[in-house]
Amino acid sequence: MQRLVLAVFLMLALTVFPGLAGAAVIGSWNLEHLGWNNDKRLDLVARVAGRFDLLAVQELMDGEALTQLERELEAVSGEDWSSMASHAVGRSSYQEHYGFLWRESRVESLGGGAVYIDRGDVFAREPFSATFRDLDSGDTFVTATVHVVYGDGLDDRRPEVEALADYWQWLDEAYPDTPRMLMGDFNMAPDDPAWAPLRALGAVPALSDQATTLGHAPGRYASRYDNIWYRPDRLSPRTLGMLRYPTLTGLSHDEARESVSDHAPVYLALHQGELESLPPGADVVAGAGSVSRGSTAGCVDLNASSRAELEVLPHIGPARAAAIVAGRPWSGSEELTRIDGIAAGRLADIRDSGRLCSG
Repeated sequence: MQRLVLAVFLMLALTVFPGLAGAAVIGSWNLEHLGWNNDKRLDLVARVAGRFDLLAVQELMDGEALTQLERELEAVSGEDWSSMASHAVGRSSYQEHYGFLWRESRVESLGGGAVYIDRGDVFAREPFSATFRDLDSGDTFVTATVHVVYGDGLDDRRPEVEALADYWQWLDEAYPDTPRMLMGDFNMAPDDPAWAPLRALGAVPALSDQATTLGHAPGRYASRYDNIWYRPDRLSPRTLGMLRYPTLTGLSHDEARESVSDHAPVYLALHQGELESLPPGADVVAGAGSVSRGSTAGCVDLNASSRAELEVLPHIGPARAAAIVAGRPWSGSEELTRIDGIAAGRLADIRDSGRLCSG
């Protein structure tokens, strides 16, 4: 009888409080000419992409390259993935594709993608959209992605950014009553006046002051170009952030720019969604220049490691990393159960990962 009551309670809880269910982490990443013969480390790309459940990609130069990345993701994660790519878009001989990758256990595609019909010929590369369902929560949402023209300066970019308001309204008409996200590399900071038309429609950026492109100085980030726009009255992300992937993979910024991408991915997490832990070995990069990490030098210290370094641990995303920093000093890992969401099972995963410094 007690088991029956508990089962009924859990069913009611997940119905009344959908946030109790796990949910998807949705990211966006400019992969800097994925598909060109540029010595890109596809294995490293996959290890970073595997942190997300649904990923929009820009600067896809060859649709087949997305299929190759999908296969690499399956090899790294041991899970089934799917992908879709747009046709080549672009006014001139320089053209790009857009793409989506998703983890089949968490996300379901509800139909093929659509390239926007740009009747005013404003966009150098017309946006691409598709509909998905979060399998844990049952939520349906639209993801749209774009790579705004760079040009010679801000004046060249502002017409496209201003036109995104029209595209946002088109998305509302094409996918009525469906929460939507507009993500990509906008080549424009989110506080530029060109965003005023989109803001007037209720959209806000996931990141307001976070630089997302990799600077040449160690650990430095430059322009605030990558973002995800959404309406907070239609979508309530639990976590918003940018993944500092060079720190997680043991690469310097120059090495990361050379072999992976000059952009860091941005993301939002629905409900209780969390970034997936890097697959085993992903934080020890072989063949990445002079970078190497031993069991001592590369371990995570609860009292000294940065927030980005703390995110290497299983079940530790930006919010929990911030909680660890705020809760210092820690006398031992057993105290991590003070943090919301870390119970005995997750604590065991953290300890068993072998990433914590001894003592």
